Amino acid sequence: MTPRRREALLLGLAGIAAVAAGFLAGPALLQSGRGREEGFLQSASFPDLDNKTRRLSEWRGKVLVCNFWATWCTPCRDEIPMLVAARRKYGPSGAEIVGIAIDSVIKVREFSASFDISYPVLLAGSDGLDLMRQLGNSGGGLPYTVIADRRGALVHRKLGALKAGELDGLLESLTRT
Repeated sequence: MTPRRREALLLGLAGIAAVAAGFLAGPALLQSGRGREEGFLQSASFPDLDNKTRRLSEWRGKVLVCNFWATWCTPCRDEIPMLVAARRKYGPSGAEIVGIAIDSVIKVREFSASFDISYPVLLAGSDGLDLMRQLGNSGGGLPYTVIADRRGALVHRKLGALKAGELDGLLESLTRT
């Protein structure tokens, strides 16, 4: 088997595993503990692509979409153009997309440049896995997205790839208020 074919197979298997984890863990993600989870989200800080430490609380007052992802995750890669488009559409209405990468700095920088990611990307590494678990993703599957309203309250969580209609519906209602 060629190295390219092996890499494609591994990417596909990782994507299938992430989707399966979403179906299996989905009901558990709806359990309570919201106040504590919101505190975890607002207090988290990670370096950005310029190595400047950014706190998620700096986007308080905006609808905040935090998307945990990795360069090797096929469903994560598939979501990025949709997230870029959502930022362009809803950013003027007070939404911000923040990518939280669970990956190496070099890979994320190269990937972000090649995909022309226009939203903030934070480099979380394994600390991002800890934050995801604190936010209800006990299995650590990717992609994982949490959405907080303008007050910082968690209003949506999704393990697995978001659909454009799903994200549009959420952001439409949250940016109106």
